Amino acid sequence: EVQLVESGGGLVHTGGSLRLSCAASGIIFNDYAIGWFRQAPGKEREGVSYISSRDGSTIYADSVKGRFTISSDKSKNTWYLQMNNLEPEDTAVYYCAVNLRGWGPWVQSAYGYDYWGQGTQVTVSS
Repeated sequence: EVQLVESGGGLVHTGGSLRLSCAASGIIFNDYAIGWFRQAPGKEREGVSYISSRDGSTIYADSVKGRFTISSDKSKNTWYLQMNNLEPEDTAVYYCAVNLRGWGPWVQSAYGYDYWGQGTQVTVSS
């Protein structure tokens, strides 16, 4: 069974940085996508960034371009979201998820993801 566990959330001031980790187990496919999503209170879940397991292709939401970086360490089955220059608007619960259909236009939709982590809270104070 696939399991995803996020860590690294916390409380930071505006302009601060955090690195989220997503440790995966049970993924037996070679071609899949990892996505980072976030959900703030009273708002819909929003896609933040995505990465292909096959060739490392990445996509970023406009709201985080230039501030967030998604990466992977396949030797550890772990994916990361480096978040710099954080803003209060980044406050949310952050989730990682895996899409077992591989890389394509569908990776930006949360509905296509098969497994989700439990989430980690990120709070940015002004």
